[in-house]
Amino acid sequence: MSQQTKHDSTRRCIKGAIASHCQPVKRSPIGGFTLLELIVIVVIISILFAIMAPGWTAFLNVQRLNGGQEQVLLAMRDAQSRAKQSRVVWQASFQNPNGVVQWAIHPAGTTPAPSLWRNLDSAIQMDAETTLQQAGGVRRVQFDHEGNVNGQLGRLTLSGKMGGKVKRCVIVSTLLGAIRTGRERTAMQDGKYCY
Repeated sequence: MSQQTKHDSTRRCIKGAIASHCQPVKRSPIGGFTLLELIVIVVIISILFAIMAPGWTAFLNVQRLNGGQEQVLLAMRDAQSRAKQSRVVWQASFQNPNGVVQWAIHPAGTTPAPSLWRNLDSAIQMDAETTLQQAGGVRRVQFDHEGNVNGQLGRLTLSGKMGGKVKRCVIVSTLLGAIRTGRERTAMQDGKYCY
C-alpha cells in the first residue's frame, strides 16, 4: 500500500480542499464488557439467586399444596353430588402407590378402574395426620343418597415431600356431609396440627 493511499484512508477531505483542511476519520470504539465487569455481574446474580431460592422453593411448595387441597376438595364434593343425583352411595378414594397421591370417585362397593385414578402433584404426599377410613391401602369417604357421610368422619392431610411445616387438609367434619379445608397451625388440636 502506498503512503498516499494510507494517508487517504485515515483522513477525509472535502473535494478540492487543501490537505491541511482535511479532518481525521473518527473510529467508533469496540463495545463490550471487560472480564472484571462480567465477573462482578455473575457474582451479583449468584448472590441474588442464593437469597431468593429458598423463598421461591417455599412459595412453590405452598402453591402445590393449595392445588392438591383444591383437587381433593373437588373430588369429595363431586362424589357427594353424584350420590345425590344417582341416589346411590358414592365414594371418594385416595391412595399413595409408588409415592404419588392418587384419587378417584366411584360408586361404593366397586373397585375403580386404573383409568379412573388421577394423580396429584408428585411433590405432595399424604401426611401421617390423615384419618380417613382405610381399607386395603385406600383411604375413603362415602356419601349416601342424601349427601350425608356414610360411615366415619375424617381428614386427608397433605404435606410436601421436601419437608417443612406447611400442611393442607380437607376435613369431612359432620355426618351431614359438611366438607371444609384447613391448614397448618402452631398449636395442636385433637392431636393434629392441620385443622
